[in-house]
Amino acid sequence: MTTAPMPYNISEEKRDWYREVSARSRSRKAAARRGELCLGTAELNRPAFRPEALMPERRRRGLCALSLFSGGGGLDLGFERAGMQHVASFDVLDVCGETLEANRPNWTVFSGSAGDVSTTDFGEFAGVVDVVHGGPPCQPFSIAGKQIGGDDSRDMWPSFTRAIQAIQPAAFVAENVPGLLGRRFDRYVKETIIEPLSRTYTIDAFRLSATAFGVPQERQRVFFVGFRSSAAAGRYVTPTATHGDQDELFSAKCRTLGAREALGLEDIGFDCFAPTLRSGFTGPRKTTSILNSKASQTVWRQLRIWPNGVQESREAAAQFPPENGHFRLSVQDCGLLQGFPEDWRFKGAVYQVIGQIGNSVCPPVGYAIANSIADALRA
Repeated sequence: MTTAPMPYNISEEKRDWYREVSARSRSRKAAARRGELCLGTAELNRPAFRPEALMPERRRRGLCALSLFSGGGGLDLGFERAGMQHVASFDVLDVCGETLEANRPNWTVFSGSAGDVSTTDFGEFAGVVDVVHGGPPCQPFSIAGKQIGGDDSRDMWPSFTRAIQAIQPAAFVAENVPGLLGRRFDRYVKETIIEPLSRTYTIDAFRLSATAFGVPQERQRVFFVGFRSSAAAGRYVTPTATHGDQDELFSAKCRTLGAREALGLEDIGFDCFAPTLRSGFTGPRKTTSILNSKASQTVWRQLRIWPNGVQESREAAAQFPPENGHFRLSVQDCGLLQGFPEDWRFKGAVYQVIGQIGNSVCPPVGYAIANSIADALRA
């Protein structure tokens, strides 16, 4: 059962300020739609970042993968480019199903009630699937939320565990926020994830950074990888970083681009990785902001990139410049900062697109995970 959000405890003076800002923003947006803010002279940014170059397509590896909590398709895409055959994708949100079907019409996609992992009988996939991958909703464990874990109605880890027990794949991988490995959830992880699955699987848990795999965004995530075969588990090697930053002058690694360079923006004498993109499915309903915290607001300001009011296209963003003159993002730009290729199309309203992007595993990270699992299974 969901409950109404608590009202913000702010002064009337602050409320008046928010109302004024909101009214001014609506007025400027209306002017932008009339073409009064930009007379067509603004050039669209031409990104330098090509995520697909981080994921060279591999030939079929003779392995089949099933996707749970598929979202915008970050893991699905990474596993596909790593050479694993797609079996099916499940997500309870219809818009996520629409995105997957738009990009891969030949895939089997279950969405809406049919994509509800908590009610699906996965017995039919036993003996058919080699790898199950997915990211159970992270909100119950995120520091941006209330962190009530198993008491949160959005907790889907028991459903993920049940699916693995029913399918018995050769390997599985699950992704979540770093908060899940905090001491607060030690007992939860042990009782809900490790103990039920360790009877059959050898499980490893570790953190990966998106920037270590070429994605220009500060994003840390936790992965649980399990193997049914002890031999495969013994061969498994955690993905090693392929990229570094500009401070690693003598490193043999490739350099991860800063956010401005990745988006093809002019050199202002400062660049760094983008802060973690917030999901549009969390926080205020239908938000078009990717702002994750007060600290990230400072970074976006230094980058001269506006993290609010993301637009549906680069053309629309160019016609609606922020009052401070910073660069306004489009959904295409957000997708790139998450590691999605330009040709990956997201369905839905802007806030739904941002939600799919922000909830996804960065595809190049998913690609690295997929290759590491395939190497262990096919060695």
